[in-house]
Amino acid sequence: MAEKTRYSDEELQEFKELRSDENDPLFDKTNMLKKEFPSDFRQIRYFTLLIVQSAPTEIKELNLLEQQISEVIKNAVKHGNHCDINKKVTVWYSFSATHAHIIVQDEGEGFQDLEKWNEFNKKRLECLHNNDFMQLADYVSFRTKESDSQDGGNALFAALEYWNGGFVYNDKKNGVAMLKRFQQKRHGVTIDGE
Repeated sequence: MAEKTRYSDEELQEFKELRSDENDPLFDKTNMLKKEFPSDFRQIRYFTLLIVQSAPTEIKELNLLEQQISEVIKNAVKHGNHCDINKKVTVWYSFSATHAHIIVQDEGEGFQDLEKWNEFNKKRLECLHNNDFMQLADYVSFRTKESDSQDGGNALFAALEYWNGGFVYNDKKNGVAMLKRFQQKRHGVTIDGE
């Protein structure tokens, strides 16, 4: 049997992690549009479409942008505001041919398990890297005491990969700012985004 390789501490530090820093430039709302929504779980797709409709066609990526924004709004409605129709979700957004910049904030207590999620994700990625699929079974779904049968932390795994310009929480952890950079194509030549 081949010996399993382990990540070095330096390699583990290179993993993308959730972080909180409300002074991050991604929280700059200058020139961003703003919408507020009640925490109505049944209306999440509609709220998402109201935002995404202003994005240029070339960055909609076969609905990936819509799906990612929807997941963040869903987390704010469900986990932040606990579907309390009297609580609002506020979304600031800006789109161009080279970027999607979104800030979503709810009225909840914030994601207090951020550090636990990072540790869970680090172990999950280490299992993947080491092809340790038996151990990986323990890291399929991130659960907290408030999780229900539909929760698994999978939206956060995808978000860290999708939002390539950053994904950061405010200090209270009830708001998250994210940036997706898109490569711009001109005359068949790909040009790096802003």
